[in-house]
Amino acid sequence: MKKITLPSSLTSIESYAFAGSGFTSIKLPKGVTSIGNWALYYCSSLTNIVIPEGVTSIGYDAFSGCSSLSSMVIPESVTYIGDWAFRDCSSLTSMVIPKGVTSIGEGAFLNCSSLTNIVIPEGVTSIGYNAFSGCSSLSSMVIPESVTSIGSSAFENCSSLTTIVIPEGVTSIGGCTFSGCSSLTSMVIPKGVTSIGTQAFFNCNSLISMVIPEGVTSIGNSAFEGCSELDNVIIPQSVISIEYQAFHECSNLMDFTCLAITPPSYNNVLGGEGWPYPGTIYVPAASVEAYKAADGWKNYASKIQAIPE
Repeated sequence: MKKITLPSSLTSIESYAFAGSGFTSIKLPKGVTSIGNWALYYCSSLTNIVIPEGVTSIGYDAFSGCSSLSSMVIPESVTYIGDWAFRDCSSLTSMVIPKGVTSIGEGAFLNCSSLTNIVIPEGVTSIGYNAFSGCSSLSSMVIPESVTSIGSSAFENCSSLTTIVIPEGVTSIGGCTFSGCSSLTSMVIPKGVTSIGTQAFFNCNSLISMVIPEGVTSIGNSAFEGCSELDNVIIPQSVISIEYQAFHECSNLMDFTCLAITPPSYNNVLGGEGWPYPGTIYVPAASVEAYKAADGWKNYASKIQAIPE
């Protein structure tokens, strides 16, 4: 079956309606207003679909596994796109999200490995867990200023991503958010962020510069582990905890500056077993002795110096 024609009286595509079907093309009638959960789940031969203006919702997993689908126009009438809606659409190259959509659901574009361009409209407030994870051809993205929440692993293993700007309204960088973004060269974390999660930038091995703003209080386990091109880091005064191996295997990191007056809690931050830190640790002049005596920090006492005036 190559093409399927649907009756004009149809108003909805129900859950599992065509799941696993072998057709290559489908045109939805003008009266359809919703596409149900798993409606075209793993229709792996589907190359063309026409969605009419008037559709308002696309259910979760609706097009998941449509691995031959290279393009799709979502009408402006759509206001809801469900979790995992386009995951494993590995041939999908571009997507424009309609202006009425306010959130990008969990895993919405997970493993869309051919996706090179996506337009997210102003008005979207959240990007869910795993939303773009595995989009290995995505080289840049503009996140609108309306976004205030970015979920864990949202951009994990986007290995072609070279630049991305995080909006000022975002308050936390979750676990694994940019883990494996091996082409990312720089990152400015906005001033409102208070925490950087576990493995947030793990193995971002092209990352050269990073600005961590005043206001961040915690840096999670392995947050920057494996960022082998990162050559200097400034920890703001607001930080009170730096977790296990946060900067482990940052082999070019020669200057590590911590502005905190009171030494933050330290758990093998700069190195793990068999990885002695080769650089210099700069701290406020009045706090040098406190750092040299503090748990964890004292293991690097010979490397701790006052910040040059």
